[in-house]
Formats: sequence, C-alpha cells, structure tokens
Amino acid sequence: MTDSPTSPAVAALIRWQDSGGVWRVLGRRGAHVTIGLFECTGGDEVDRIVSADPALRAFVGQRAGSED
Repeated sequence: MTDSPTSPAVAALIRWQDSGGVWRVLGRRGAHVTIGLFECTGGDEVDRIVSADPALRAFVGQRAGSED
C-alpha cells in the first residue's frame, strides 16, 4: 500500500480494503468510475464512490474489484 495516498478517494478505498471490505467497479463512463463498497463477505453494498479523480482511476486500473 501507500503511506500517503494521492487523493481522498484513493485513501477511502485503501482504508476500506485494509479493513477487510470488498470493493467492485460498478461502472466506467467517460472520466467517471463508480465503485461499490461491500461488506467483507462481499454481500451487501454499504456505500459507493463516484469520482472522476485521475488518481482513483489509476489506482483501480482495469481491475474489476479488490479481489482481482
């Protein structure tokens, strides 16, 4: 991981992942990416991040989710 995330969106995703949560890319449209934050079991969606932050898009890359 990184000690100083480049953006609040990346920091939030890293915290979620480090806490055992699962994230999945729900959509990519233009400059925006929509990421669902799920329980550690991968069950229920708890929250979403919708962002055009280039740092977040770079962090996610072409992965479908945290399990990739």
